[in-house]
Amino acid sequence: MVHMIEEPSDIKTRKNVGVIVQARMTSQRLPGKVMLRICGKPIIEHIYDRLRMCRNISDIILAIPDAKESDPLEEQAKSMNCHLYKGDEHDVLSRYYHAAKAFGVDTIIRITGDCPLVDPTVIDRLVEDFLGKGTYDYMAIGTEGNFPRGLDSEIFGFETLEKVHREARLEYEREHVTPYIYQHQDLFRVLFIEAQGKLRRPELRLTVDTEEDLLLIREIYSRLRSYGNHFTIEDVLVLLDNNPHLQSINKHIVQKDIHSS
Repeated sequence: MVHMIEEPSDIKTRKNVGVIVQARMTSQRLPGKVMLRICGKPIIEHIYDRLRMCRNISDIILAIPDAKESDPLEEQAKSMNCHLYKGDEHDVLSRYYHAAKAFGVDTIIRITGDCPLVDPTVIDRLVEDFLGKGTYDYMAIGTEGNFPRGLDSEIFGFETLEKVHREARLEYEREHVTPYIYQHQDLFRVLFIEAQGKLRRPELRLTVDTEEDLLLIREIYSRLRSYGNHFTIEDVLVLLDNNPHLQSINKHIVQKDIHSS
């Protein structure tokens, strides 16, 4: 049984809560991956379509390098009618800061452009927890909390982003946006959310960084394609558990360290 995600008529729910999706065409392991097609649509469009189903966000912004290589992404953003910000290619932290400032985003959700199974329900819960608790500067869903890789999402306020943009100096801190936050827990109140129940699957790779990753994601979308993007992460897990051979497609892939170039 596939769990249908009800698509809202628009994405205007909470004012000034914005998802900023970082994407580029020059990834080393799989160049141009965000524009590779799954079931006839680029990966970045699948991400955008799934994010549009979030109820607790008001804006989706695609943040790309200001470079000639980004032209396909700029055209794709226009075709999706998606907000676009072009900034520094390597200083992604600067790109986030100026994108949030340009669009007046008070609360930022960070998503990367290689996660085509990002789950709107999971993101909505993250927003509710962050705004509801009001006691943290940063909250994250990821493998640190034993979620599958590919559901990764982080949330923080503009004031936190501004402080990090002002103080972070190391190259990897600026390339990866948030290390300065979670590696300085004396300065920031940090919470890594723990996966519960069926979502506790850190061994799974549901991101796209290699040809093997892409093959797995194409298999998942192909088998669930009759539901468009209206399937949940729970549906994906049921599919993988019922077809364990699929999990072996990219099981051997090692995730790159944030200090790697």
